[in-house]
Amino acid sequence: MDDKPWLKFYEPKLPHSLKPYPPVTLLDVIGETARQRPAHTALIFKGARMTYAALDRLSDQFAAALVTLGVQKGERVVLLLPNSPQAVLGQLGAWKAGAIVAPMNALYTERELEQMLNEIGAETVVVLTPFYAKLKAVQAKTPVRRVIASNIKDYLSPVLRLLFTVAKEKKEGHRITLQPGDWWWTDLLRQHATAARPPVAVAPNDPAILLFSGGTTGSPKAALGSHHAVYMTARQLHAYASTVLTDWDDTLTWVMPAFHVYGNMAMNTSFIARWPMAVVPNPRDIDDLIATIRKEKPAVLHGVPTLFNALLNHPAVQAGKVNFKSMKVCYSGAAPLLLETKKRFEALTGGWLLEAYGMTETMLAAVVCPVHAPYKEGSTGIPLPDVEARIVDVETGAKTLPPREIGELILRAPQLMTGYWNRPQETADLIRDGWCYTGDIGYLDEDGYLFIVDRKKDLIKPASGFQVWPREVEEVIAAHPAVFDVSVAGVPTPEQAEVVKAWIVLRGGAQVTQDDILKYCREKLAGYKVPKIIEFRESLPKTMVGKVLRRNLVAGEKK
Repeated sequence: MDDKPWLKFYEPKLPHSLKPYPPVTLLDVIGETARQRPAHTALIFKGARMTYAALDRLSDQFAAALVTLGVQKGERVVLLLPNSPQAVLGQLGAWKAGAIVAPMNALYTERELEQMLNEIGAETVVVLTPFYAKLKAVQAKTPVRRVIASNIKDYLSPVLRLLFTVAKEKKEGHRITLQPGDWWWTDLLRQHATAARPPVAVAPNDPAILLFSGGTTGSPKAALGSHHAVYMTARQLHAYASTVLTDWDDTLTWVMPAFHVYGNMAMNTSFIARWPMAVVPNPRDIDDLIATIRKEKPAVLHGVPTLFNALLNHPAVQAGKVNFKSMKVCYSGAAPLLLETKKRFEALTGGWLLEAYGMTETMLAAVVCPVHAPYKEGSTGIPLPDVEARIVDVETGAKTLPPREIGELILRAPQLMTGYWNRPQETADLIRDGWCYTGDIGYLDEDGYLFIVDRKKDLIKPASGFQVWPREVEEVIAAHPAVFDVSVAGVPTPEQAEVVKAWIVLRGGAQVTQDDILKYCREKLAGYKVPKIIEFRESLPKTMVGKVLRRNLVAGEKK
């Protein structure tokens, strides 16, 4: 049996393998670009442009500042920043100083932030001013001893900077008083304006990045990726994108946050492809995203299902006042894309919306729907070069299953995480004999297309003895014309172990009853899959990147 049947669906320009892997890092690539085309645009932020020469020079300055402050090779530098020039310069500068970058969600609560800073033993944090007070509130309970604050206006154009200072800085919590012993970002860069890159060797096998995983399903853990892993993921995604997009010329819309593997690797891929990157700080600010699309005319948009839903329901989009014709392709990842969302988005825009699959622990060793090969409804696509996929039995993980048989997805690739930070047992449980056991349930068809059924831990086991996968029920309910959003999970009841429950958000103005939804489900689902409980809500709890927090919904049932 062919163990890589998907290769026959690769576009002619897409190599089957990227071997031999060159001994370089992303820093080498950026340095070479700055030498080849120093005036080429690297970042676009609110209309202001930063060249590769400036990107390289400013990240050198930040690296020199970190070394002067005492940051040693291998130390963790936390970036508590939204997508911004500071987030890019902070990551590159910390790498040039030999540090390990740890981007974090600035919207964490104090408890969450304290937990994660302690988890990785971070001593240095770069923070945007609105989140400075939260960091200072927990600093004494963490190893943090260096705090560098930056204002979002630092890289705005002069006109926008003035308008922001007058109208928004104080009102929106951006104006702060720095406490003794802390540093301003701009002051540090100014003090090191003539500094060269520090003489710190950075090799492919050196640790590069810590990305947190597990926050929606359990205790967060930090997945460690090497410089080689970061480079390989960017190479794979670039090889795939090259079948559609043009190096140097096409613009990437950077919407997904850098603390998420999806957003961080999209940024890194843009450096391999030399795409100018249009920066959108808040993925939930659809007005800003639409303004960016109108002004910069990007060729590609990466997002999550909730982002595409939000676009679909924006008045300007529904009125046909947003031109998507510059978009060559759009991708949805990080959460399951419901078929109904895909159909509505493509019908409204005339564009292509393709699904992709990846995870933090594999550093986004991805499975992506091919652009020119057949599209298969419900599939997340085929593995990228040098990514291998298998389906194994759920019970032991030892038996490889034949096509179309449902089991656990395992992945092997050159960029798998080195391991969870200081969690050897959890690492050993997840990565076995070079394969990452994803915890996702699905199947490969005879062509090697991947179909994800659900998360292993989200399986519902009602008293009937049958198994129910939440996503299947969600797909059915989402297709109801009155439904805007839905989540399904198993909840405990006094009468039996688990029952199927659906939390539903209706479209504006829609009126539908529980009985209407149940009748609709009975027409499309076997009896044991039909929800026993329906709860209508105004919204569903979600992470910043748009994943529904099923755990929070279920936890509310136990109170």
